[in-house]
Amino acid sequence: MKNGKIKKIEKTLLSDNWYTLHKFSYEYQREDGTWETQHREAYDRGNGAVILLYNKEKQTVVLTRQFRMPTYINGNESGMMIEACAGILEKGNAEETIKMEVEEETGYKIDKVEKIFESYMSPGSVTEILYFFIGAYRQDMKVSDGGGAIDETENIEVLEMPFEKALQLMADGKIKDAKTIMLLQWAQINALVG
Repeated sequence: MKNGKIKKIEKTLLSDNWYTLHKFSYEYQREDGTWETQHREAYDRGNGAVILLYNKEKQTVVLTRQFRMPTYINGNESGMMIEACAGILEKGNAEETIKMEVEEETGYKIDKVEKIFESYMSPGSVTEILYFFIGAYRQDMKVSDGGGAIDETENIEVLEMPFEKALQLMADGKIKDAKTIMLLQWAQINALVG
């Protein structure tokens, strides 16, 4: 971290209950050359990976639906979210993590994935970088029902649907998850499915 406009960084742990929340106090040099003290909080939950599973022949995608408490307390009446398969990186390897998450959450065992981009998802408060992938699936790759890892209290419903239906759900405001919207729009722009 080398930015000559930042100095005297002090880091205070506020919480390490699930992931970590730190308060940072530092001096930041403004464009006019003066220095000001700033305070920010940063939540570190690790980096993650997300994938859009697609089938060109059937013109379908596989998404998931699960309960998300933060959305429930912020106006989502059911708390249910339709999302692309995703997970926190394990051992720092995005490609291996996403293959494992696909099998746990959707029941498909895929062998090839393609990284298409990466993004900071909420750079004002969260440190996470999310690695975005696409991966083709076929019915013969289905090895289980999916549903998520039991020890992670996941209750995931697997949704296979026409790509056009997924785009319509996004347009209707029924898909509100940012990472999923980004993947669906990328797929549409790049004519991934049809």
